[in-house]
Parts: sequence; structure tokens; C-alpha cells
Amino acid sequence: MADAQLSAAPCTPHVSLPATPPAAPHPMANPGYGKRSAPYERPRSDRDFAHLLPRDAAIAAYVDRLPDGSDISVKALAKVLPYGQCAVRTTLNRLQEAGHLRRGSECVATEHVLLWVTRTFFSRTARDDAWWAAFAQGDVPKEQQRPTRSRAFILLASLGRAAPTLTLSSADCVDLEPQVSEWFERGATEAELLHALTAGLPTPVHHATSLVRRRLRDKMPPERVAPVHRTVLRTLECSECRAPGSPEALLGGRCALCRGTEPDAHFGPPGAVQAPGVRGRMSSVRAAVVPRSERTYR
Repeated sequence: MADAQLSAAPCTPHVSLPATPPAAPHPMANPGYGKRSAPYERPRSDRDFAHLLPRDAAIAAYVDRLPDGSDISVKALAKVLPYGQCAVRTTLNRLQEAGHLRRGSECVATEHVLLWVTRTFFSRTARDDAWWAAFAQGDVPKEQQRPTRSRAFILLASLGRAAPTLTLSSADCVDLEPQVSEWFERGATEAELLHALTAGLPTPVHHATSLVRRRLRDKMPPERVAPVHRTVLRTLECSECRAPGSPEALLGGRCALCRGTEPDAHFGPPGAVQAPGVRGRMSSVRAAVVPRSERTYR
């Protein structure tokens, strides 16, 4: 049922797949649930999952191509893939051990509500425990955060595809980059910028750079009201017992008790609540934060 997506998985020549494509798109999860892609992924290649077993590579390649918000629970995947629930569950656990997947919860807080939502994070690029620990704390290694080109430069470089007479050189893009960045800082979208720069062009355009610079200056939008501030707290869960714990404790996605080691050696700072009491403690903490009448559930 998922032949088109699974056939691209590396090292899976002997995996038998149905010839009939799926009759409908992969189901989406309820709002607040489902797949969430990890940030700063490397470009997709045919060797992304070559280090995995054939079945694991096939399922990973399928999940990788699903949009964010897709239902990647064991039951949902087993309905569309040629594997049973037991096989899918085993694969998801192995993907967690390999650094491609983590399960957990996020606390999304605004000025009016505190909401805990379940998250399943998927990374095409295999990440080690240190990376996932930094991610759970709202940070990632700095070397992953340096894009080769800014959003403003990319828009300017692609301007010629929307209007060939506005094709710019690399030097022109660098020169105009600060002005476009200011548009983005004021809340403008790519579509709004493209319309402002390409609508009603004169014929012919004698100097593309001067025209773009003048339009960026003359059509600069006003500053928009900032959105409501949201604070995100994130926890990760053990792949076996589902107990939440400190990111540093979940080596390979498993807590110290499930790995058979001493909890105190790996499970968070002194005074941390240990499994199995940690889940009950977390529930009581959450319940006490927001009055019952103001709680929001998903």
C-alpha cells in the first residue's frame, strides 16, 4: 500500500511490498499530536538509512516523507504498511535507539492557558543522545544552526524565476539582503514581498537592482503587532516504560531502569523523582498548575 514511498528506502531490495499504491493519503493525527520533524536536517539522499536493517530502513524512509502532523502511531502505520503492529513497534523502538526518533511531551504556555501535548519527533539525520538532550532543553548544537544563505538572500536569488527581468547577481542579492530582512522582521511573507516587487513592472526594465531597491524602500510595510509570547517546555519519554525523565538520562531513548543500570547514576540531578513514581508525580504537578475550570485537553 505504500510502495511509492517505501521503494526509495536504501538497502531494501528483498523487502516484499504490495504493487497497489495507497487509495488515500496517510491519515493525519489529531491537532497537537503526530509527527514533528527535527530542525536542521541535512538534504535527503538515498543513503540516509543505509545503516539500518532493511525493514527499519523501509519504514524510516516512509515516515521521513510524511508531512508534519501525520499519524505515525503503531496502529496507523500497521494499517498502511505491509507489517504487523508488533513489527512496527519493534522498528520504532530501534529507530529511537538509532537516534532517528524520540517521543515526549511539550508544555505550551501562553498568557491564558497551559497545555500539555504529546509529540513524536522524527529526524532523518541520526542524532546522538547529547543532541536530543540539547533539543529537549530548547537548544541544539550551534554548528547545526548556521544556514548557508539567509531567507532574504534566497528570496532575492529566486526573484528571476517569478519575473525574468528582475534576475539579480549574487552581489546584488547581498547588497539588497538587509532591506528584505527588514520586511521579514516587520512580519511580511514571501508572497507579499514577491507581489510588491513583481506587480506592474515597466517594460522594459532597464536596471533590475535599482528597481528592486526603490520598491523595497517605497513599499516598506508598517511594523505589525507582535504575536502572543509562547513558552515551550519539553520532556522526552523512555521507549519501553514511557516514563518521562531528564534528557540526559534517556541514553538511546531508554531510561536507566530499562537499561538495567542504577537510576541514581543516570536519571537526572539529585532529588529527581525516579520511575515508577515519576509519571504520577508529573500528573500531580500538571494538575496543580492550572485550575480545573481553566484546563485545556487534547
